[in-house]
Amino acid sequence: MFKKILIANRGEIACRVIKTARRMGIQTVAVYSDADARAPFVQMADEAVHIGPAPAAQSYLIADKIIAACKQTGAEAVHPGYGFLSERTSFAEALAAEGIEFIGPPVGAIAAMGDKIESKKLAKEAGVNVVPGFVGEIEDTEHAVRISNEIGYPVMMKASAGGGGKGMRLAYNEKDVREGFESVKREGLNSFGDDRVFIEKFILNPRHIEIQILGDKHGNILYLNERECSIQRRHQKVVEEAPSPFVTPKMRKAMGEQCVALSRAVGYYSAGTVELIVSGADPTGESFYFLEMNTRLQVEHPVTEAITGVDLVEQMIRVAAGEKLAMTQDDMKIDGWAIENRVYAEDPYRGFLPSTGRLIRYNPPVPGWTDDGAENGRRGVDGVRVDDGVYEGGEVSMFYDPMIAKLVTWGKTRDEAADKQIAALDAFEIEGLGHNIDFVNAIMQHPRFRSGELTTGFIAEEYPEGFHGAATDDGTKRTLAAIAGFLATARADRARQVDQQLGDELDPPAQWSVTIAGSTFAVELTEDDVLVDGEAVDIALEYTPGQRMVACDVDGKPLTVKVEPFRAGFKLTTRGAIHQVQVLPASVAHLTRHMIEKVPPDLSKFLICPMPGLLVALHVGEGDTVEAGQPLAVVEAMKMENILRAEKAGKVKAVNAKAGESLAVDAIILEME
Repeated sequence: MFKKILIANRGEIACRVIKTARRMGIQTVAVYSDADARAPFVQMADEAVHIGPAPAAQSYLIADKIIAACKQTGAEAVHPGYGFLSERTSFAEALAAEGIEFIGPPVGAIAAMGDKIESKKLAKEAGVNVVPGFVGEIEDTEHAVRISNEIGYPVMMKASAGGGGKGMRLAYNEKDVREGFESVKREGLNSFGDDRVFIEKFILNPRHIEIQILGDKHGNILYLNERECSIQRRHQKVVEEAPSPFVTPKMRKAMGEQCVALSRAVGYYSAGTVELIVSGADPTGESFYFLEMNTRLQVEHPVTEAITGVDLVEQMIRVAAGEKLAMTQDDMKIDGWAIENRVYAEDPYRGFLPSTGRLIRYNPPVPGWTDDGAENGRRGVDGVRVDDGVYEGGEVSMFYDPMIAKLVTWGKTRDEAADKQIAALDAFEIEGLGHNIDFVNAIMQHPRFRSGELTTGFIAEEYPEGFHGAATDDGTKRTLAAIAGFLATARADRARQVDQQLGDELDPPAQWSVTIAGSTFAVELTEDDVLVDGEAVDIALEYTPGQRMVACDVDGKPLTVKVEPFRAGFKLTTRGAIHQVQVLPASVAHLTRHMIEKVPPDLSKFLICPMPGLLVALHVGEGDTVEAGQPLAVVEAMKMENILRAEKAGKVKAVNAKAGESLAVDAIILEME
């Protein structure tokens, strides 16, 4: 077994590998860029080596620097994590030339499966079902248009070396191809150093299902069941679960055996994943097609670990050291259900725009339970795993992937795992930048998710107008009104005690007018009850002013609410929705009708940069006439290109930015007349 390994990656996956290596008694070496000098993975490792500036192209993607760090520290092997150099044949070859073991598959398998064009050719030759499409070199945009017209719309354009949702565009017509082809090429070149693109038919009502593969160097290859990864946004996975609610035992066996056969054909060993696209329109569930093979560990590997009990990182290390797998296919049972939500630095309330910045507050949910069930308003959740690589006070940088953490829950059933996600997400505290916690919380409650009727179009279909918070029923409003009245009374009582602000004899008001989501409630606190419109609410809670989170019991069921006070009430966040709750003493509430409404300024004539990023392209100039929907500019943030379009027809009055400039959020790019 190795005595020391180096992790050629960063963030949560570096932390994840270090934890397993430490448990195995293996020393670890971290490599880090300027941006990651204080990152948790650097602190966790036994040794750390600085490898360059923040941009990945100047640090994590330079193989020579990784190899030099191995020589400097005496690391015998390298775990590449995912992304960066994990699927670069040149990196694996360079390590082999230096006598350093690559904790991953053989070079031949990486080469065969890592190139999407070549992998489809090989899969077809091996008798594997492949999606209809053009497998070959595409010369230019006109060639792409001809190919797409021949295949028939809709089509998917993909960077050949792509992954993680990067370098992908869905085209419903010729116009979409003309607008998107060059962006796909640029994203492929910027993210993977390869601008080749292929085009294939887009399967309607598709489900994205993948099979986890694990093999050793002695010819043993297993499939560790499947994962459902259909809930995606912009082809980037958001929610993953294992097993899939769609896959039957017969289908699982057919998929698994086919994926093992494909792996065996390329001499595969280590962990890998075969991704399949499944037609949800086929009631038999037998129409599945090879999509690609990822010759590395997947981001969503924890859900497989949760239902199989297999530590995939440990197995990768043992396989790289030459050990045989200690388990057989018959050992690969399914125990319970696991769900993973990716917590991203993006703001769903602003069209999922990337959100970079400092984590002013970062408190992930607490696994397990404290003795009394809650502490400082924070309640533990059993069956929870959090994989992260950030820390409170740290920065989420524009240079890397926007994922903050992975929240994994396990339950005996799918509903139990989903309920634990809701409880854990309610207790997940992030401040300082936008995040998608409310959004994934809403998904966990969505009737369609609960039914298991999933496709890759779930988000677009269920949130066509964007995300504005989870739906709130009247019962939840009444509960929040009761909580708000309790909080207001506690705050008023605190004010009375501090410096005699309300006088010695004056009791705090206990009758409140609470307005939430357009509904107004009369809330009264008595010695024994909290009354809402004269009816008692079964609620138990403790609150000290200044506390940011409240753990309640409502009708005997736990509920966690994030609390942010403001002058006339509270912002209460729970169950995937933010509620601006106005709380006024009942005696003065009627005076609000005399307040003047503040009208926000009209910004419709400005093209405003919606996120910090690089202005890649500017398509118009001063004096140009534009039509509604016309692309005006392209901004790149967190390795993704975002096309900014005209909201209405008009004429460009002034241009305030140039292509190649780094822009701050809300920077004015151009002004219309």
